[in-house]
Amino acid sequence: KSRFSPLIVLSARVVLVMKILHLSLEGCARIDSSSLAEVIREDIAVDDQFRNTLRLLISYMIEDSRTISRSIDLLFIAKALERIGDHSKNMSEHVVYMVKGRDVRHQDIEDVEKQV
Repeated sequence: KSRFSPLIVLSARVVLVMKILHLSLEGCARIDSSSLAEVIREDIAVDDQFRNTLRLLISYMIEDSRTISRSIDLLFIAKALERIGDHSKNMSEHVVYMVKGRDVRHQDIEDVEKQV
């Protein structure tokens, strides 16, 4: 039996990404920029989870070359989830631009909270 539990690792990320996507789409539908700070925080968490998963998969591939194919598949899935989080954050930033007329891309979360 493998020590790696990919369903547990990825299922937690799926839940978080779905939350971010839901917040972003809700903000677009309601033309409401108030959830941007939460979306940014959650996107940072998704990015951190991706980096941790990448390290974990690399260590499994180094330890046992039979896991390379499965690990690469999981890596592509993890990267796709990370990109969904990024796109969700971008949508929320565009909503802030529509509502407030301010470009909040590439700013610290503290600065974004002040502007939203």
